[in-house]
Amino acid sequence: MIPTACKRLAEVDFPIATVSRHAAREKSIRHGHPSTLHLWWARRPLAACRAMLLGLLLPDPADALCPPAFKTEARAALGRLPGKLGPSDLDLRQALLQFIGDFANWDLAANAQYLAAGRALVRAAHPGETPLVVDPFAGGGSIPLEALRLGCDAFASDLNPVAGLIQKVMLEDIPRHGPGLADELRRVGAEIKAAAEKELAEFYPTDPDGARPIAYLWARTVRCEAEGCGAEIPLMRSFWLSKKAKRKRALRYHVVREAGQTPRLAFEIFEPTKDSDVPPGTVKRANATCPVCSRPASPTVLPASRVRVQLRAQRGGADVIFDDHGQRTGGALLLAVVTLQTNETGRQYRLPTSNDYQAVKNAIDQLAKINLQPLPNGMSRIPDESTPVGGGSGAGRAFSYHQYGMTQYKNVFAVRQNLSLAVLAQLISAREPLDHVLALALGKLVDLANAICRWEPVAECPRNVYAAGRVRPAWEFAEGVPISDSSGSFDVCLANLIDGIVSVGQLPRVGTTQIAAAQKSPLPDTVASVWFTDPPYYDAYPYADLSDVFFVWFKRALRSCDAIRDPFDFSNALTPKLSEAVQDESRISDGGPKDRAFFETTMGMSFAEGRRVIADNGIGCIVFAHKTTEGWEALLSGIISGKLTITASWPIATELAHRLRAKDSAALATSVHLVCRPRIGNEIGDWSDVFRALPGRVADWMERLQGHGVRGADLVFACIGPALEIYSRYAQVLDAEDRAIPLGGDPTATEPYQRGYLAYVWEVVARAALEQVLGTDEAKARHGEAGAVEEDARLTALFLWTLQGTDGKSETPKAGQPEADEAEEISPPDDEDEDEAGAPRKKPKGLRLIYDVARRFAQPLGIHLEDWEGRIIETDKGVVRLLPVAERALQLFGADGAGAVTAEMEDSVRRTGQLALFPEEAAPPPKVKGRGRKGRKGAAVSDADLQARREATTLDRVHAAMLLQKSGRTNALRALLQAEQERSPGFLRLANALSALYPRESEEKRLVDAMLLAMPK
Repeated sequence: MIPTACKRLAEVDFPIATVSRHAAREKSIRHGHPSTLHLWWARRPLAACRAMLLGLLLPDPADALCPPAFKTEARAALGRLPGKLGPSDLDLRQALLQFIGDFANWDLAANAQYLAAGRALVRAAHPGETPLVVDPFAGGGSIPLEALRLGCDAFASDLNPVAGLIQKVMLEDIPRHGPGLADELRRVGAEIKAAAEKELAEFYPTDPDGARPIAYLWARTVRCEAEGCGAEIPLMRSFWLSKKAKRKRALRYHVVREAGQTPRLAFEIFEPTKDSDVPPGTVKRANATCPVCSRPASPTVLPASRVRVQLRAQRGGADVIFDDHGQRTGGALLLAVVTLQTNETGRQYRLPTSNDYQAVKNAIDQLAKINLQPLPNGMSRIPDESTPVGGGSGAGRAFSYHQYGMTQYKNVFAVRQNLSLAVLAQLISAREPLDHVLALALGKLVDLANAICRWEPVAECPRNVYAAGRVRPAWEFAEGVPISDSSGSFDVCLANLIDGIVSVGQLPRVGTTQIAAAQKSPLPDTVASVWFTDPPYYDAYPYADLSDVFFVWFKRALRSCDAIRDPFDFSNALTPKLSEAVQDESRISDGGPKDRAFFETTMGMSFAEGRRVIADNGIGCIVFAHKTTEGWEALLSGIISGKLTITASWPIATELAHRLRAKDSAALATSVHLVCRPRIGNEIGDWSDVFRALPGRVADWMERLQGHGVRGADLVFACIGPALEIYSRYAQVLDAEDRAIPLGGDPTATEPYQRGYLAYVWEVVARAALEQVLGTDEAKARHGEAGAVEEDARLTALFLWTLQGTDGKSETPKAGQPEADEAEEISPPDDEDEDEAGAPRKKPKGLRLIYDVARRFAQPLGIHLEDWEGRIIETDKGVVRLLPVAERALQLFGADGAGAVTAEMEDSVRRTGQLALFPEEAAPPPKVKGRGRKGRKGAAVSDADLQARREATTLDRVHAAMLLQKSGRTNALRALLQAEQERSPGFLRLANALSALYPRESEEKRLVDAMLLAMPK
């Protein structure tokens, strides 16, 4: 047994860079990986889980209390691997850290040598007992899966039945049945496919020429309400069908006007030679443009409010409306059919025929018949449960179902999708005991066979929508053929599920899973060797609402499975939400809203349960990756109230560097792993001691993490952990007057008992960062002493420092990936900033920080964000944007911009030693022909016009020099640089700092570097 006081490896060191590289790479593995068993949100990479588990399970051999037997056996286990092992305990520590980093590689997860070594190390650390790893927020099951891989016992629990089903298959069925499970699924899957084809083939008929449809491309429609028009408007973001380099296809249309008839659009498929050949979309921000009566100068627009009204009348608009004679009169419009032909290469596209609509009409009739026959338990054959209302500040903000009339889950699916899923669910329900495994394949199909999935013209397949954590409306949608062999079919979903099962490999133990709330663990006291969990991130993901779309179908496929229901409220037809540990103020729990206080209380109860179940010599780890200070403070409050003490903090890169959210923003690339132990006793801390120890602890940790390549926001949040180590070791921290110092408080207050500890943590981190990047004493800067860097420069430097990316090379997908059927689980870009219409909003350029993060940094340093609004920053919807240098030309030089700077300006610099900036806007300068490269014309600006309306700062002058560099005003630039060199070293020092801070590929970096090269020698 490891002595209680013996430190674990994860408390002294960790191979951050190596593990981060493997963890980030794992995110790009789309197939043949356990994560592909079924979608779950914010799933932890197995590399990070495996590595951190080893760090938590193994003692530090350099610790004086480390058992000698462990050192002997560890040397024996590592000795069977390549590499030399030195004689000292420090050598053994380094060898263990090397092994942890190497074993994080997914390619070695099933390697016999590494598996044997990992399991031998765990046995050596825990002789005579098998360590139990507990995860109360198990979600997709990554942590308990890796615990089983290492030979531990694992207990996984979650409140959500969908997560529970994933865990049951991964942690119980796969290790219990071994490789035979995959073979049995292939056999049973073939039988289900054959039976489904028999029931559904008539609704997906083969073409007369033998071509097999694999997808139908639809558009929702509304009617133009302009006087005299009434044309049907297909709501389309894009008319592209295929963007393959050698097989580009798109739709175009012309208006057909027949006497006595409403004008209509007639479509054709063509091969565009350039993007402009393809017609523009018809909908933007939920406003529809009529392609019939619009004119270029005056487009006819149906406003968003009317679009919603019309679609609500159609229950979302995914189904065709037929008259009594079987003729289409409205609703969804079929635009194209995607087919495969035996003697043709690739996908082919054709226009719809009457037979296509007849098949849909037949499906409507068949669905009405089977829905008259409820299931044995009284449940309807297709889901009539209510969808999330949406809107507000809670989890419902992720959904737009209701406002478009999709008030029940059956409205989220088109008629043939409902019919096919109902048939497959019935076939699966008759296949006990494999029904719950097969249900995961059905769930994968649900993610692709719904009327929100779009057609992906590059991969030429339907694109799943639920992975992003926010379900946006889709005007056009792709309907796959579930009985085909292509993407969007049950066969492909089952094959990918089987690949995921095989990838789990041979596990030496069977895990234990249970539906349970984390704040009320079913486990007895002090049983867990490791309590390791990745809790919900405040309000980041509405897990329960997102999972309901799968839950409603699982219920119909698993009628005999008691786990597929809310175990806390049998009257609830959907997943549990009232006890879910997320912030969602739209819901009421125990008489109050699920606000921040609810989240903190629930987290505190959950962590207190963790503290209860951890053994005396056990250890814990809590993962967090939220990017707001509110989220962090809520989590940390829960840790403190749960009587846990933080002992280490390791940021591991778990996100792909090329994802869109990572660009120009402070989205975290890492998940911070907070190592913790149960707090023993009720010792009271002295505030002066805690405050005195804080700067040194933060500085040491910053230096250490930077040595691992951790930068920016990742470094900021990782430093919170060691700062909390000082504070969390005490039951309470009191000042000299016995007033308690809370964790959080009012950061604008001056007294510690009002301000709160975290305000001091932010201040210390900010000061350390600025002293590092600007080489200045922040105390001097705050008090305005001579030589101090001005406020706007400090704000800019801090902003850029926070946005620096953590080093961590990740694999970037090759162009065109994923292809065709391999694209079964393509996730939308995770920050695709689309409005209601699905049209991307064009963001203004500039780097961004969450306002709360910028404020928490700036405020303690005496930097007032409001003073710099419109000058160097711009705040909108809780996000602060650092204005690009190009956008400052107007305020620095006036309406004529930097390109209009002429000899008068150069003379001003020579005479006065400084460049006059911020001209009066009310006095526009006379326009004359100016000088410049390539005969550019500009305006001569008089001295009077260049009088400063306020004092220019060093940052203003650096930016002005960069703009002069950009506009090619060599003489003015040379004069300015000469004057600044004679004035003080502040200009050059700031310019060099900005050069180091600006993003590597940015225009600002290029300009400041070029300007520095022009500095007089």
